[in-house]
Amino acid sequence: MYININEPKREISSEAVKVWRMSNTIGHIIALVIIAILFICSERFEWYSWVSIVLYCLGGLAMLSGIYSILIEPVYLQRTWRYEIDQEFIQLKHGRWNQQHILIPMEKVEYVRTEQGPIMRRHMLYNIEVGTTTSNHVIPAIPAEEAHLLKAQIAVFAKIKDQENGEGEKEHASNN
Repeated sequence: MYININEPKREISSEAVKVWRMSNTIGHIIALVIIAILFICSERFEWYSWVSIVLYCLGGLAMLSGIYSILIEPVYLQRTWRYEIDQEFIQLKHGRWNQQHILIPMEKVEYVRTEQGPIMRRHMLYNIEVGTTTSNHVIPAIPAEEAHLLKAQIAVFAKIKDQENGEGEKEHASNN
């Protein structure tokens, strides 16, 4: 018994590349500053010579990691991420070498929420998190308007009640 399921075709926002580059740059700059401070302390306080060698190696690895995660990885992720949402399933597909294709049945969805950090807010993007009983899955970098529509659509398909509206209705009804 096979079900014919079409491949997901919807792409995440191209602004995701900028967001991921900014956040990865910030993380790598912090790591390099910490390594530089430790190296300065190593030289100033005359720590063992092997500490300086280890710090040089860590600095080099951090630079190589930065080149990959700032210049290469964001473009790769944006090009390979696909998703699709219909009445039966949420499909997530990403990766080229280690490809993952995840099907989430709508009846297993327990919650859906949107997340937005300061860098994503600047680019008007959201991550959509879909939770099931055993795990949660994230659809990254969706434009704001589309994210709110998708959240509502998933909630309707999965028959999830909005907690905020439910509580507000109860309060409103008790005031009358």
